[in-house]
Amino acid sequence: MPELRQDIITGEWVVIATERSKRPESFTARAEVGPDDRTNCPFCYGHEAMTPPEIMAYSEEERKPNTSGWKVRVVPNKFPAFSPEGVLKEFEYGIYRAMTGIGSHEVIIHSPDHLKDLDQLSVEQIDLVLSVYRERYLALSTVEEYKYILIIVNHGPRAGASLRHPHSQLFAIPMVPHLLETEISGAERYFREHGKCVYCQMVSFEMKERVRMVAENDRFVVLEPYASQSPFETWIIPKNHLSNFEEITDSDKRALTGILKGILKNIADNLGDPPYNYYLHTSPLHQRDLQHWHWHLEILPRLTIRAGFELGSRLIINVTTP
Repeated sequence: MPELRQDIITGEWVVIATERSKRPESFTARAEVGPDDRTNCPFCYGHEAMTPPEIMAYSEEERKPNTSGWKVRVVPNKFPAFSPEGVLKEFEYGIYRAMTGIGSHEVIIHSPDHLKDLDQLSVEQIDLVLSVYRERYLALSTVEEYKYILIIVNHGPRAGASLRHPHSQLFAIPMVPHLLETEISGAERYFREHGKCVYCQMVSFEMKERVRMVAENDRFVVLEPYASQSPFETWIIPKNHLSNFEEITDSDKRALTGILKGILKNIADNLGDPPYNYYLHTSPLHQRDLQHWHWHLEILPRLTIRAGFELGSRLIINVTTP
């Protein structure tokens, strides 16, 4: 059973998940994964038995679960950081505080194609992936013990990907991560002081200045944050205020599909297909229609390495001007 342990000084939580150490690349130098590994890829057609039983799948025709013919497939992570089994319980160990690592850790396989990254998929296929995001959010939001859902993509070994076949990961966890608490409380403070959503203000200002604007359509704006923490850090933000991603309409989802594909292709073409992470920041579960909070998607190309100063001070050095 995974465990959450709280840092007694900072209050931040650390996940102790020893099952993760059983992954083949754990504690070894990562090698770039080549195209010939598809023969042993658990995410490819015909290898469905290599994953835990599927949670759901989208397909054009009727099919038996855990067989080929799917278009997007969701399975439990074989080496989970959180487990749905057990009971959520907080406890103390001497002066320290911890809780059981109750949660869900799922893998969303973007397509049957072993090599096609998100930017190379059709708009229709990416729309299916985003539909799965929404459907899994809604399904897991009914679990009382879960307080936050985070969806991420790790692209490339240097960004944390252990398998070449493109996929997202979903974490439903029993607490709100410290980073999200900080962002949400900062947005709430700005709202108290100015009476406006800080993200709506950012969108308005950047659209007027057009210095850090990257792209836009009628529903979304893409920008480089003013205080970016790394070169070419990119945010996709809805133009209209919406605090909960899972409430995205079909038309907005379609607009997000197009702009996400374009931005990821731009990053791949112009930066040499770098490793990157993206993550979707939305409201905590059981909190809806927040006036001060605005869901958004952050893309972080991994072009530099944080060294001793950054790690020791948490003060980030960015070598480019956004």
